[in-house]
Amino acid sequence: MRNKMDLAIGVAVGSSMQIALFVSPLLVIVGWISGQPLTLDFKVFDTSVLFVSVIVVSHLTNDGTSNWLEGLMLLLSYLIVATAYAYI
Repeated sequence: MRNKMDLAIGVAVGSSMQIALFVSPLLVIVGWISGQPLTLDFKVFDTSVLFVSVIVVSHLTNDGTSNWLEGLMLLLSYLIVATAYAYI
């Protein structure tokens, strides 16, 4: 199973799409049933982080190869987003 970049990208992107398209709306319905309000009305910062993360992942997975520098870039972007959420 080495050097199966297409399979790894397919699993990662497919899992993210399943969460975005199925679990999030399902949680809104469960919130309505339980009386806990939950909306899909995201703040500007949340939407911006999502947009930038899609651009970064698209850029890094476009060529179908990876190296340590791209992995480091993903880890640092995760750290930046986590730090920003901690202070906002």
